[in-house]
Amino acid sequence: MMTKPVGLSRDEIEIFLAQEFPQIFVHGKIWEILDCAPKTATMRMAYHESQLRPGGTISGPAMMTLGDLALYVALLATIGHVPLAVTTSFNVNFLRKPGPRPLIGECRLLKVGRRLAMGEVALRSEGETELVAHITGTYAIP
Repeated sequence: MMTKPVGLSRDEIEIFLAQEFPQIFVHGKIWEILDCAPKTATMRMAYHESQLRPGGTISGPAMMTLGDLALYVALLATIGHVPLAVTTSFNVNFLRKPGPRPLIGECRLLKVGRRLAMGEVALRSEGETELVAHITGTYAIP
C-alpha cells in the first residue's frame, strides 16, 4: 500500500497561501512558486514599482519577503500543512543592488528537526548568476 508523502505539493501550497495569506497578493500575483520539493523551493518575485527604493533598486524589505516566503514554502513542501510554523531568526547579507526586474530565490533547508528548521536562500536578479543577497533563517515548528 502506497502512502501519501508528508509534504505539500506546489499546487497545495499555492492554494494554502491564497487562502491564509491573501494580503501578499495586494499588488497582484507577484509571488510564484517555480519549483518545490522536500527541503527545496525556487520562488520568483515579479517586479512591481512598490518594491523600489530611492536609487532605482529593489528594496531590502522586498528581498527579505522573498527569502522568508521561500523558506516557508520549502518547509511546507517538507513537513506538510503546518500554518503556525513561524520565523524565529532571519539574517540577510545584501551583496549587490538589484535593478528593477524580477528576482529568483533558491532555498534549501539545511536541517529539519522536530521543533526547528534551518535553511538558506540565494537571491539573484532573473537571468543573472551573481547573488544579490544571501539569507539564512530558522523556523519554529509547533
